[in-house]
Amino acid sequence: MERKKIDFSELLFDIRKNLKLYSIVVALAFIVGLLFSFSIPKEYEANVILAPESSGEDMGGNISSLASMVGVNLGVGGYSDAYYPEIYPEIFHSNDFIIPLWSIGVENLKGNIKTTLYEYMLKHQKTAWWNYPRSWINIIIRSFSSDNNDSKLESKSIDTFHLTEEQNNVTNAIKGMVNCNVDQKTNLITISVHAQDPQISAIVADSAQKALQRFITNYRTKKARNDLNHINELYIKAKADYEKARRTYGTYADRNNDLLLESYKAKQEDLENDMQLKYNIYTQLVQQKQLASAKLIEQTPVFTVVQSATVPLKKSKPKRMIITLAFVFLAFCGTTLFIENKKQKVE
Repeated sequence: MERKKIDFSELLFDIRKNLKLYSIVVALAFIVGLLFSFSIPKEYEANVILAPESSGEDMGGNISSLASMVGVNLGVGGYSDAYYPEIYPEIFHSNDFIIPLWSIGVENLKGNIKTTLYEYMLKHQKTAWWNYPRSWINIIIRSFSSDNNDSKLESKSIDTFHLTEEQNNVTNAIKGMVNCNVDQKTNLITISVHAQDPQISAIVADSAQKALQRFITNYRTKKARNDLNHINELYIKAKADYEKARRTYGTYADRNNDLLLESYKAKQEDLENDMQLKYNIYTQLVQQKQLASAKLIEQTPVFTVVQSATVPLKKSKPKRMIITLAFVFLAFCGTTLFIENKKQKVE
């Protein structure tokens, strides 16, 4: 089937011929577009930009050299971080990261709302007028549901393995307002937060930044902290054993200083050897403790805040002019299609 070419001169003639219809439709579309755009609640965007720093290569080499001097192989050069910056956006969409944000204290710019992020997302969100019927239906359903009679009780009893419907909805709402992007070239991490209040968007952005730093730090230092705690326990025990052996040897040597019997001398040598053995173990653990402390510092990630969170002065959404123009454009195209189809039927 041969495709019919568009005759723009004929199309322009049809537009002029039906100018009155176009004027009415476009005017109505403009009004509807304005009403639609003004019905959408305002949102404000706050951004935080982080630059992850890594001194693992230089420090790792120093620690490896220091460890090799005492015969310990740390394997620093082969360290691999499972949480590299490229998957930080996925962390932001995990319940393990979002649920701790429930308890963030937030306060709006006017100062008349001061609550937790959970309660703010649950009770203080504006919505477009066309969502009211659905909201009323949900309220009616919840009023007859025994599982949702006490929302405060639900928000306090947290079972991350089995969230309630309310908790799941709030969690998804927070996931929708918090976003993370990583620049593949520079590795700069941008945390963006959209909220209906400018001050709350800045508060949540700052809290999300700190939560990300804690999340990554806890992950990367978990093994190093466990190793340090284990070595510290061995160090405390070895120090106590050495001090006990030293006191035992000293007391025995003072009491039997003038005796020449070989049996006493042999026992004194045994006590001295035992003290020396415990001293060697103690000094070895001192070195291992220092190395474990150094490795903990090495594994701790450092984030430089390139841009801190600030309260936005202008709204980011909705783009009212774009929405209105989109309505006008669709109305214009729809009117044109209607006229052309009508014209083809007549012909």
